[in-house]
Amino acid sequence: LVSSTVAEITTSPIAGMKPGTSGLRKKVEVWQGVDDANKYYVENFIQSLIDTAAENNGGKMIDTVIVAGDGRYFNNEAIQILAANGVKNIWVPQGGIMSTPAVSAAIRMREGGSAQGGIILTASHNPGGPGEDFGIKYNEEYGQPAGEDFTDALYEKTTEITSFKSLEGGDDIDLGADVNTSFQLTEESAVTIIDPFAEYVEVLKSCFDFDALRAFAQRPGFTLLFDGMHGAGGPFAKRVLVEELGFPESSLMRCDPKPDFGKCHPDPNLTYAAELVKKMGLNADGSASDFTDETPTIGAANDGDGDRNLIAGAGCFVTPSDSLAMICDNWKAIPHFSKAGGPKGVARSMPSSAALDVVAEALDIPFFSTPTGWKFFGNLMGSKEQFDQRDYTPFLCGEESFGTGSDHIREKDGLWAMLAWVSILMDANKDVAEGEPLVSVKDIVSKHWSKYGRHFYCRYDYEAVDSDAANKMMDLIRTDLVAGDVSSIGADESGIKLADGEEFSYTDPVDGSTTSKQGLILNFEFENGDAARAVFRLSGTGSAGATIRMYLEKYEKDESKHGEAAPVALKSLAERAIGLVQLEQITGRDAPTVIT
Repeated sequence: LVSSTVAEITTSPIAGMKPGTSGLRKKVEVWQGVDDANKYYVENFIQSLIDTAAENNGGKMIDTVIVAGDGRYFNNEAIQILAANGVKNIWVPQGGIMSTPAVSAAIRMREGGSAQGGIILTASHNPGGPGEDFGIKYNEEYGQPAGEDFTDALYEKTTEITSFKSLEGGDDIDLGADVNTSFQLTEESAVTIIDPFAEYVEVLKSCFDFDALRAFAQRPGFTLLFDGMHGAGGPFAKRVLVEELGFPESSLMRCDPKPDFGKCHPDPNLTYAAELVKKMGLNADGSASDFTDETPTIGAANDGDGDRNLIAGAGCFVTPSDSLAMICDNWKAIPHFSKAGGPKGVARSMPSSAALDVVAEALDIPFFSTPTGWKFFGNLMGSKEQFDQRDYTPFLCGEESFGTGSDHIREKDGLWAMLAWVSILMDANKDVAEGEPLVSVKDIVSKHWSKYGRHFYCRYDYEAVDSDAANKMMDLIRTDLVAGDVSSIGADESGIKLADGEEFSYTDPVDGSTTSKQGLILNFEFENGDAARAVFRLSGTGSAGATIRMYLEKYEKDESKHGEAAPVALKSLAERAIGLVQLEQITGRDAPTVIT
């Protein structure tokens, strides 16, 4: 039975709806339309999104779309607008919750990949609940985040919108209904409840040897701890780690999704995953603390929507940049790569450290440095599939912001990263006799640094900075230190000299598009001739003000110095960079919000 009628409601544009690197994020009260000026905020944005998707589909309304979230709000509002616009099939996961990697997998695989897109209701790693953040992002037909052409067109439509379609009458969808239950909303549109896990579990099984991992999970002395941070990744961790691989439930912590993430900040870094960090025998700066034989062999954390990851061993934090490089160097342990004879392409975001670069060069793997944003990896992964050009798959890629993944989907994938590391540990211990000490994460990391050198790396985040002040600082860097003559700027008492500056731009090797102003790079030289750099960017993932990110990197070949904590090793470089760009004077901030 058709339960609703379509209404067209007059509206007017609302300023500020320009998506960032991964959708549009605002305070939840903005989306709720608490103020009259934002009365139809969510309706305007989703209507503009649907109109853009239809325009990209040759002017025809899209046929099938997934609507899922990380446990926040607004599933029903999105469904109403989709149905009112004549979207025939609206797939909603049972319970409404689905990790971003799982949505990408379902777009690509469910019913032969018949979904033309997915609306993901998430602000990713940002806090949730009243007074916190909500976001909406769109993934296109290959499961990839919408590209800049799409988001630019979407933004233009938000500035021109005059009405939106919605449903009147009818009951809310029962998100707890059995899988395959359908609700006919209009003569054209129906909602179907789908299994949130099916395609995602299937694609993980294609990447890893689940039988071998299940056996390794029972290995004496091997233990695992996974922190879901009360986000969407928790149920998927339980399904894979406990139900598929046989790890005990005690291997999971905070794997029950909560709308406010249990009042925690669901960002898997050393600061916000503090409980896991402590349990792994680590200090807040990532250096080793007290750990024992009872400390888990490996620990990992997910963010709010399950796409980011933190990796740690007992007394050993693995930076995201190092993790990416070590997965690349140990590709033979991961069936997704070993079946194809290794990765055919690898990439990192520009602010990430150069740890991946040296491995790719040693292994003769095509390498790319891209702007920040997973969408920039999408063209490389889809070079053959979408553009009929060179095939770079299997592909490995990652960002310093705790994102790692491959071409099995078109998103970063926190659980995939953990399974990659468990596979590496399994391979490293294949010849270790029972009763002998297992090869540890720390052993693997130390061996890698001995072979390739260590790229000391950390990031300073200054959150919710006044936007004008943040832009003033960036303009100073651009004018005085990148475009200006820096030859007269000598070394300070630390002996660190500014060598030059540049602004990163990127020409996509697949479609030829150019993306400019993607970060300001200051290259330094220490007294002993060692090179270092500081990168400055304004993040596009915050919901209020501006987030200044400063990325610091210094290469060290001397093994005797590899054990130093990164924030300590980079302290003098940080002070030099902060002073040059006048960060404290311009922003009024005398310390970062977070150091990771």
